[in-house]
Amino acid sequence: MMHMTFYWSRQVTLLFTSWRTDSWPSYALTLLACFLASAFYPYLEYVRYRVRRGGKPTDWTTEEPFLLRSRGIAGGLLFGLSSALGYLLMLAVMSFNGGVFLAVILGLTVGYLVFRGEDDDQTAGLNSTCACA
Repeated sequence: MMHMTFYWSRQVTLLFTSWRTDSWPSYALTLLACFLASAFYPYLEYVRYRVRRGGKPTDWTTEEPFLLRSRGIAGGLLFGLSSALGYLLMLAVMSFNGGVFLAVILGLTVGYLVFRGEDDDQTAGLNSTCACA
C-alpha cells in the first residue's frame, strides 16, 4: 500500500515495483541515486541556458527555420530531458519517504550551488520546467 504521509523507513518502493529496498545498502544506493539525479537537474538547466544563449546574434536573423537550427534542436532535447527528470524527481518525492525527500532536496541544493550559484543574476529569468526546482 502506498503511504500518504511521510515515513522514515529503509523499505521503499520507488517509481517502479521492481525498485524496492529491503536492506540498508540498497536503501543507501537508492538515496545516492536520488541525490545524483537531483544534482544533475540544475546541470541540465545550466546547459540548456548556455545552449540558448551561446549563439551569435546573427544566428537569429537567418532564414533557416528555428527547428532546423542545431541550437533549437539541442534546446528542445534538453528541455524534454530536464522536464522528464523533473517529473521523475517529483514522483520519487511522492513516495513520501523522508530519506528520499531529503536526498532530492539536498541534491537540488548542491546542484544549484555548483552549476547555477555563481551566475544567478544571469539565470534568474530561466524558466524552470519543474515545479519542484
